Amino acid sequence: MKPGIEKRLTDSLETVLHLAEGLALAEVNGGVENGGEILSFSQSFSCPDCGISIEEIEPRSFSFNNPFGACPDCYGLGYKMEFDIDLMIPDRSLSIMDGAIVVTGWQSCTEKSSFTRAILDALAEEYHFDLATPFQELPQEIQDMLIYGTDGREVKVHYKGQRGVGVYDVAFEGLIKNVERRYRETGSETMKQEYESFMRITPCKTCHGQRLKKSALAVTINGKNIYELTNLSIGDLLPFMEQLQLTEQQELIGHQILKEIRARLRFLVDVGLEYLSLARATGTLSGGEAQRIRLATQIGSGLVGVAYILDEPSIGLHQRDNDKLLATLEHLRDLGNTLIVVEHDEDTMRAADFIVDVGPGAGEHGGNIVASGTIEDLTSCEASVTGAYLSGRIQIPVPKTRRTPSGWIEVKGAQENNLKKINVRFPLGVMTCVTGVSGSGKSSLVNEILYKRLARDLNHARVIPGKHTDVLGLEQLDKVISIDQSPIGRTPRSNPATYTGVFDQIRDLFAATPDAKARGYKKGRFSFNVKGGRCEACSGDGILKIEMHFLPDVYVPCEVCKGKRYNRETLEVKYKGKSIYDVLNMTVEEAMEFFRHIPSIYRKIETLNDVGLSYIRLGQPSTELSGGEAQRVKLATELSRRSTGKTVYILDEPTTGLHFADVHKLIEILHRLADGGNTVIVIEHNLDVIKTADYIIDIGPEGGDKGGTVIAQGTPEEVAESPVSYTGKYIAKYL
Repeated sequence: MKPGIEKRLTDSLETVLHLAEGLALAEVNGGVENGGEILSFSQSFSCPDCGISIEEIEPRSFSFNNPFGACPDCYGLGYKMEFDIDLMIPDRSLSIMDGAIVVTGWQSCTEKSSFTRAILDALAEEYHFDLATPFQELPQEIQDMLIYGTDGREVKVHYKGQRGVGVYDVAFEGLIKNVERRYRETGSETMKQEYESFMRITPCKTCHGQRLKKSALAVTINGKNIYELTNLSIGDLLPFMEQLQLTEQQELIGHQILKEIRARLRFLVDVGLEYLSLARATGTLSGGEAQRIRLATQIGSGLVGVAYILDEPSIGLHQRDNDKLLATLEHLRDLGNTLIVVEHDEDTMRAADFIVDVGPGAGEHGGNIVASGTIEDLTSCEASVTGAYLSGRIQIPVPKTRRTPSGWIEVKGAQENNLKKINVRFPLGVMTCVTGVSGSGKSSLVNEILYKRLARDLNHARVIPGKHTDVLGLEQLDKVISIDQSPIGRTPRSNPATYTGVFDQIRDLFAATPDAKARGYKKGRFSFNVKGGRCEACSGDGILKIEMHFLPDVYVPCEVCKGKRYNRETLEVKYKGKSIYDVLNMTVEEAMEFFRHIPSIYRKIETLNDVGLSYIRLGQPSTELSGGEAQRVKLATELSRRSTGKTVYILDEPTTGLHFADVHKLIEILHRLADGGNTVIVIEHNLDVIKTADYIIDIGPEGGDKGGTVIAQGTPEEVAESPVSYTGKYIAKYL
């Protein structure tokens, strides 16, 4: 550039940009004719060649909850619900005539008189295939035609209906489009849910699960966009943030925000959550994880003089991660705060400065302060059950011998989430504990792969197992039962008596009384779900719901039946002086005594007592039961059934919310199931459960990306000798 023309050049460029609305072309080095080039300049965030423009970059551009940043196709969800052909045709070895297509609305294709069958017959004639041929043996083009349609080609359909015989020209839309249309058009929520059971969540084809617009994903820091950053585990993200290479200008801009980000990431590491990623959906977090995130938030606030109340923060934590949590709680205390922790964990109790022991029993037998003071005060108190376990007066014994497996099933090539294409052998006929630090891949292996594969193949459930190659040895089993902590029912009508099936037998008993026979009352009269015997003022709920504006709904006892759920006439029928309401109002303990001479009822109620639920009432609404109580009701139900010896029971952290004494009972129950020849597989961190197991599969060595391999397996004694197993290190003290 010639010296002295800067001002003229600047003026010219400003004029051009004004006239050409922000676009300018400049010939450099003599122009194209002389071997130079033409450069394009733009004042906007846009490309002058292809016309693509970008809005100004703002914080909202990186939010998937805001239309400015969210992917326009999936609205920032990152996924779509789509019909899955593997769920609609689960068994491809069947033919269409034998019922290969199981999706709602297509079951009629096995009936010759149906219109659906008439369409399929017409397609079979036109495309020269047989409906009796197994689906997997049909040519690929025929399979594609049945799934995706005839692409507008019409076939002559001969159909004999109520109005006579007709020939119709039908362009077959295909199985997927047909059910999509039915799903769209149905007004019934029940039908929608039914159709949704044939769908699976698939990543959005536009953003590939990244949830943001392309323009937002194009912005990178050290080569990583916001999705890639938030998808890193916190353990990897913290070093990335600490080693960030920035220019002087960038450092000045980002100094404060980077300081905050680093501090918050360190807090999350301190509470043992380094295996999580920032992009993890909150719905997939366990209760313990969510609680520890809230805890990390509080540490970050740096407040003093605050009373923090924590309800079982150790849930779902491996003993190693629990030590980190305790260090965090002690740090909060040392800042000058008060911490009140409801806990069953031994290490937490020993770390506490003051302990309050409530009891001595559960339910009506509790409600008193048994002991308070230091750990020494507790262990020396004779009345305290907690103190008895802490001092060693009562112990959960280690079995003298371990059971020998009756066979094996093997999961091959497991690679769901963080699993590293591993092969894992599970022994049959024994109790197995799957252990490992938090986030190591236990749930991915057991719940996502093993359970779903067994449920699909043995129970014919509509589920898609996680990524794996195969599971060998399924022929040795007949069913799988997952005993989780989900509620046994979501309404006040469901209760332990109805769930275990004992209420059925109690109603039979009342219907057989002389009073009931004289009045002509059948079994249905003693149900609070159907008209006849129930109180109609509250429809058998016993409570009335009053909806309030701007306030929570108010529940009041029914003024007609006073919460008893039945009408006067039904309550007049007595068995041994007790009405049906009185029986439902009994605790399990009272009911055992009351029905002692009726073996069928007594056996079911006894199992509820065996799992440590002596204090709950038979008619207690399921909404009032905790997750641990609901799980034990399910356990009791399974125990009361006659075992085949070929069942697999899967439990995910059954000790959650259980005291030492309850854990003791639970272990006995699990071993009862294994004694019947069944296979019990437990995901567990509780060392008392782990030490009594026949076999341990330890996943690790760390959480997140650093986990997903089997680091030790065998009896507890064999795992204790492993130099790389954290579980082995902690379990060694108990053997």
